Amino acid sequence: MNVGAQWLLCSPDISFKVCHDSKTDKMMSTRLLTHPVKRSLPLICNADFSNLRRHHENVTIALCQSGSCFNERTHRKPGIWSMSPAGNRFFSLTPAGIVNAAPAPIQPYLRLMRLDKPIGTWLLYLPGTWSIGLAADPGCLPDFRILALFGVGALLMRGAGCTINDMWDKDFDKKVLRTASRPIASGEVTRFQALVFLGGQLSLALGVLLCLNYHSIALGAASLSLVVTYPLMKRITYWPQLVLGLTFNWGALLGWSAVMGSCDWSVCLPLYFSGVMWTLIYDTIYAHQDKEDDLKVGVKSTALRFGQHTKQWLGGFSVAMLSGLVLAGVNADQTLPYYCTLSAVAVHLAHQIYTVDINRPEDCWKKFASNRNLGLLLFLGIVTGNLWKKRNDDQYEMQLNSASN
Repeated sequence: MNVGAQWLLCSPDISFKVCHDSKTDKMMSTRLLTHPVKRSLPLICNADFSNLRRHHENVTIALCQSGSCFNERTHRKPGIWSMSPAGNRFFSLTPAGIVNAAPAPIQPYLRLMRLDKPIGTWLLYLPGTWSIGLAADPGCLPDFRILALFGVGALLMRGAGCTINDMWDKDFDKKVLRTASRPIASGEVTRFQALVFLGGQLSLALGVLLCLNYHSIALGAASLSLVVTYPLMKRITYWPQLVLGLTFNWGALLGWSAVMGSCDWSVCLPLYFSGVMWTLIYDTIYAHQDKEDDLKVGVKSTALRFGQHTKQWLGGFSVAMLSGLVLAGVNADQTLPYYCTLSAVAVHLAHQIYTVDINRPEDCWKKFASNRNLGLLLFLGIVTGNLWKKRNDDQYEMQLNSASN
């Protein structure tokens, strides 16, 4: 077989290909390193990199030589590290890439706070953005300073929640293949070290909270009991996802308070309720990944509670979620773009629930992760609907005068 340029369709699932050197009659493994620019990669054995660089500047490959290959850490996920035409590794700015590029002593703590898996941070952050968007003045964009503070707070509090969860679940995590490599379960971080790290995260989160008004500080502090006790719920009830929903959607109350100085319960409570229903949807799907291990170690979840009736339950939660969002929109005087977005959200939920295969963990993860896009879509609808509003200048002037007095 000629070992000149041959073309191979590249996909994220392809990481290796075997090629044959006719001169040495040896089989050689060539690792394909993914690259976002090209979908087709030349597989070249014993090729001169100068030709490769001239004809395929944006394509990175592994050079296969007789009897050996230049393989980068095969245990890493594709896309974290790549090889330049000069043969040097370069850093890819992804969450997993940041963690892997950090100094070795720090990496266990970054993985403990799940910095390499940002989906949980998004799901904690998004309900707060909805509330901040709804509280914005008519015809105006949401307050970017408060959005930024909530983003930092979500990162810190999600990390603190994961630390608390892993401290409680050390013995359970050791028995489950997916969680056995977590820093505390594997022994990389002791419980005492995790406790000190937790104190640091909560201190930083408190600093963020102190940037808000007094009402928001009190409201934010009230959520700490939920953060601490949530990991215990899986030992007590088949509804730990409900407690997670109460915890993760606290931002739906806090966001409005941070902007307005207090909560308008006619908007905040329906929004909070919708967020809780949303969490029951995506975290039940997530829990189906671990249902067999949960049975073995004796922990509970809505996935085990609902079983084969999961989709019917999720359909009910979706109706409740959408009803709450409609009520919140009406009470916040939302406009046409918001309700059009709710229609798109309904389609997303229906597709997610109808197509999910609860017996395939990889499909459950895919559907679970898609909820970040759903949350961003809803935020976009809120912002667009708010910009659509016509501000009543007389009423606005009265509000400014009352505030100044």
